[in-house]
Amino acid sequence: MTTIGCAGFPVPATRYFKEFLFVEVQETHVSQPGTGTIRRWRREAPPGFVFALLAPREIGQEGFREGKVTESALKNLTDVTKELEGQTAVFVAPPDFSASRANKSAVKDFLSGVRRKYKRIVWEAPLSWDADEAHGLAAESGATAARDPLLNGTTSATFGYYRLPGPAGHKSRYEDPAIEKLAEIALANKNEEATFVFTNVDMFADAKRLKKAMKLA
Repeated sequence: MTTIGCAGFPVPATRYFKEFLFVEVQETHVSQPGTGTIRRWRREAPPGFVFALLAPREIGQEGFREGKVTESALKNLTDVTKELEGQTAVFVAPPDFSASRANKSAVKDFLSGVRRKYKRIVWEAPLSWDADEAHGLAAESGATAARDPLLNGTTSATFGYYRLPGPAGHKSRYEDPAIEKLAEIALANKNEEATFVFTNVDMFADAKRLKKAMKLA
């Protein structure tokens, strides 16, 4: 099963819900969405809609290490996850998070610890990390490593989570050949379940184009 969606609501939620059955909530990365907003999303979402939540950035800034900051951030994330009946928590490492032995150990311990709190855990390493090494580290902890399928291909894991940041950064859009290539990759992937999340500025249009290329629209 392949799921396509966006990082956040690039258009009003009511319009978004008519196109997709998945969203990666971004508000939880920098703050905590209000109770009214959370309940409105839950109420307006169609049957079968899936919410993933981007974890507070403080967790990555703390190096995925225990402490009051991390503990508080996790509590806030858990509260929103329960309200939305979310299935996936996404933890993104800051760009300067090096692949040192100490950091790898901290990530493994952290992912193993939070694995019990959420149905699915996704961890995204910085671009400086080797994608396969990040995948192996996450898998050892019962988590999934996010990756860019156009740069690093897919994995054979049961669940694949693929984030698409744009071919030249957040403000870039994917041209037709890239969307066609992505469709080929998505249709050929070996995951039992795969989620493709566009995070670039033209995410709504690009995600719709991928749906069409895969004949899901």
